[in-house]
Amino acid sequence: MRTPGHDEELAVGFLYGEGLIDGPVEARLTDDLAANTIEVRGPLLRQPSARRFYTTSSCGVCGKGALEEVAVLAAPLPTGPIVARELLARLPERLVQPGFARTGGLHATGLFDAGGELICVREDVGRHNAMDKVIGCALLDGRLPLGQHLLCVSGRLSFELVQKAAVAGAPVLVGVGAPTSLAVELALDRGMTLCGFARGQSVNVYAGAERVLPPSS
Repeated sequence: MRTPGHDEELAVGFLYGEGLIDGPVEARLTDDLAANTIEVRGPLLRQPSARRFYTTSSCGVCGKGALEEVAVLAAPLPTGPIVARELLARLPERLVQPGFARTGGLHATGLFDAGGELICVREDVGRHNAMDKVIGCALLDGRLPLGQHLLCVSGRLSFELVQKAAVAGAPVLVGVGAPTSLAVELALDRGMTLCGFARGQSVNVYAGAERVLPPSS
């Protein structure tokens, strides 16, 4: 289930997050749009049958095996930017969400530079799809890995979102809602800065506090 739009980015971002591609690719809709298919052309890193776990539109993974899988797919995260706590708290305010404004039913993921300037935002009924679209956009634009960028999501922080951010090389992930315990465990394991409950004036830091400057007096 997805929200139509930016379908090429969705396909490319998902494949990248699964460790199936890592370089320049071509993605396009098929001639028969009714086929609901995206054609992606480029080197395949491994066969899809080698995949050891799956994700769903909810929270479809758990446990030690999933953590080990991310460790295989994700390179160690870079030091990345050092960011003011106030900036992290305000990132959700900078998400442009016209679809949510109209419907109240879409999730968003935004890609920001180290100074908090919005580079790309995508909306989708599936929170993981929105992340895949942003990562796909970054791959097609030649921005990956995201070692000097910030990612922000409009909802809670699931394991899958941390997984996708880690594979994309993003050292900082911020969410409006709470993280799951497995999301925090993965962030700690990967050395990611994970922040939740970002609400304008405050934000909770669950992992990677070394990248967060203390509040200014």
